[in-house]
Amino acid sequence: MHNASHNHGRKRAMKILIVEDEPKTGDYLKQGLSEAGFVADLARDGLDGMHAALSGDYDLVVLDVMLPGIDGWQVLRQIRQSGGHMPVLFLTARDQVEDRVKGLELGADDYLVKPYAFSELLARVRSLLRRGKAKEPETLKIADLELDLLRRRVTRAGRRIDLTAKEFALLELLLRRQGEVLPRSLIASQVWDMNFDSDTNVIEVAVRRLRAKIDDEFEPKLIRTVRGMGYVLDILEPA
Repeated sequence: MHNASHNHGRKRAMKILIVEDEPKTGDYLKQGLSEAGFVADLARDGLDGMHAALSGDYDLVVLDVMLPGIDGWQVLRQIRQSGGHMPVLFLTARDQVEDRVKGLELGADDYLVKPYAFSELLARVRSLLRRGKAKEPETLKIADLELDLLRRRVTRAGRRIDLTAKEFALLELLLRRQGEVLPRSLIASQVWDMNFDSDTNVIEVAVRRLRAKIDDEFEPKLIRTVRGMGYVLDILEPA
């Protein structure tokens, strides 16, 4: 099953739209991204960029903020208003917090401040495409348990469940890797950002509290202890 989905992802090269009016920069980006194995199209002003973004089937848009005609903000606004969900990487010349905040509020996914190294841009592009390809979910689900990553809310069977920040992080980790047995050491490093001695009971206490909130009053039970190994979240068939 896994292989099928991987192959499906490789069938076509990822398409990237570059909207950049500075001729040298635009050509450089187009050449660099093409050499990195992407199909790269270049629009040299905001209007062309907007039309291309709305009509083309792009996996990602690299968008300069300062453009002639209509600027990057307007292009981004149009893309999002028309339902375009592809990741947008903003290029901003001014290292101003307002720029970044405005971009992120309008729906940009990441930004780079000029001047930047091409290797840095490529790393951001690849990271955004990985997230986009998996279509980074806004909610993680199993059975009737739902975790909303944007609002940081958890519900089970439609009931709101209040979790602490650590419990939320623990549940998110278990959900993202459902079906995998996660050793305590991994949970310690991912959720508490530290290496625990194996005899610590911090994790056990946290798992117990999380279970009390999301499992005790519900069926099916989702969190299981695997003796001597760690914890796993999956749907347990009734014995």
